[in-house]
Amino acid sequence: MTSQTRRIGFIGVGLMGHGMARNLLQKGFAVTVVGHRNRKPVDDLVAQGAREAKSAAEVARQSDIVWICVSTSPQVEAIVADILTAAPRGLVVIDSSTSEPDSTLKLAEACQARGVTLVDAPLNRTPKEAEEGRLNVMVGADEATFAVIKPALQAIAENIFHVGPVGAGHKIKLLNNFLAMGQAAAIAEALVAGRKLGVDLDQFYKMITAGGVNSGIFQMMVPKSLTGDFTGFQFGIANALKDLRYYTHMTENGGLPSLMGEAVHQSFVQASALGFKDGLIASLIEAQAKVNNLQFATGGHAA
Repeated sequence: MTSQTRRIGFIGVGLMGHGMARNLLQKGFAVTVVGHRNRKPVDDLVAQGAREAKSAAEVARQSDIVWICVSTSPQVEAIVADILTAAPRGLVVIDSSTSEPDSTLKLAEACQARGVTLVDAPLNRTPKEAEEGRLNVMVGADEATFAVIKPALQAIAENIFHVGPVGAGHKIKLLNNFLAMGQAAAIAEALVAGRKLGVDLDQFYKMITAGGVNSGIFQMMVPKSLTGDFTGFQFGIANALKDLRYYTHMTENGGLPSLMGEAVHQSFVQASALGFKDGLIASLIEAQAKVNNLQFATGGHAA
């Protein structure tokens, strides 16, 4: 950590951002947060020593690095536009949202024209690891900028992957999320098919766990779901739907067919249309059961 990167502004102190900002504070960075409609995480961080700013422009004036962790590219675009009204030359903006790569590249150009550097650094893992400072982060940046921000990244992450120039982080993140959500959609379909066909799902769980099909996502989704608890995978249907939309945009803009991507995307569109938009990923099981006119009853539990 150098004197030039001690002051960090943080915009988006929600489920992931709260833990990230808290770890930055605990590891010696001066953190300024932007007020949020949910006061609880803001007030908690202020109580731990953070300062509060009223806008992105205000936080930009007080920071060497401004870190953004929100939900969508339009939100990031609006925040960056506000930052650029007041940003000092040399400011670094880190976007840890899951954003559209094309939007990221356009924002990087706009920032560069103002003497500001944009870095994309999306995240893997959950709010639990965010609070523990054990996230995975994939960084799109030039070598010099990566060296400048690495101490801050080390404060929030267990594993840091420098994956290429700006934009590369968001491309890899969307590939990752497509794979993750594809597994989730397949798991949901298999569980409901098994229940409908009279399969013993406890035995199914044990068999998959012992074989090559097992995965972290399977373990997050299935054991709790077999007891009627659909909260095992702490990521929302709405966010996943957005990420899959970004993935299919990315492949379409790259001239790539995406048969599986579109199918997975539509499985989330269907779940949303059936009333599960505000649910977590395992609610795909509930949506699939609804399509099949099935009550996914608690027919036992995973041991």
